[in-house]
Amino acid sequence: MRGVLRADPLWVETFTGLRMTQFERLLKAVRERGGDGPRIGRPWCLPLAERVLVVAVYYRTNLTMRQLAPLFGISPATVCRVIQRLGPRLAIAPTSRPADTADRLWIVDGTLVPVRDRKVGASSRTYRFSANVQVIIDADTRLVVATARPAPGNKADAHVWRNSGLPEQCQGVTVLGDGAYINTGLVVPHRKRPGRALLGGEEADNAEHRRVRARVEHAIGRLKIYKILRDCRQHGDGLHPAVQAVAHMHNLALSA
Repeated sequence: MRGVLRADPLWVETFTGLRMTQFERLLKAVRERGGDGPRIGRPWCLPLAERVLVVAVYYRTNLTMRQLAPLFGISPATVCRVIQRLGPRLAIAPTSRPADTADRLWIVDGTLVPVRDRKVGASSRTYRFSANVQVIIDADTRLVVATARPAPGNKADAHVWRNSGLPEQCQGVTVLGDGAYINTGLVVPHRKRPGRALLGGEEADNAEHRRVRARVEHAIGRLKIYKILRDCRQHGDGLHPAVQAVAHMHNLALSA
């Protein structure tokens, strides 16, 4: 059975949101991470480019594996194996310490991702089982710098942040957060004290803080164009590589 989708510009741009040159950069990263080997046992029925396309389309559309299978002319079991093998290899590259640390500004925020696996998520304020995912972006480029492993959705942002491992990656960099990150060492808005209004300068600081911090909310909104982050059916550790891969594709989409 021959499928419909192939790693051609028309299908890549339609189903992944990436231009062909950007998709080729993604493919190159997967190949360098060993996505095409070792060749032991029965060979894959699809070339590497189309296997990467399977994963990208899955994250972008959130179609079931039974729905994806006829589009690529393979079985649902093969779709599952491709996603499990290549999904982690699409991940965003680890962040290196910037040379101009003192001049950089990063922004962090948490977002809730609905999940089906109750061992991963928890009932949250949205009354759905969700996972809390922390996302850091660069304020100038809007690129995702890092994401944390998902935590249960009933955990506060400050608690998840402290246990995420992200603070160690942000040493020496100014990081903005909203009022939920109080007492975490981040730059947060001024708070009103009982019986005392904010001073004029503090109101101006908060307005500027809101204006800049809105960039991370816009970035998270763009991440959720990939529908896997609207209703993740992955079980176990499947959400984390999905978030990392979506962050990588988001960065590629913003690049020239």
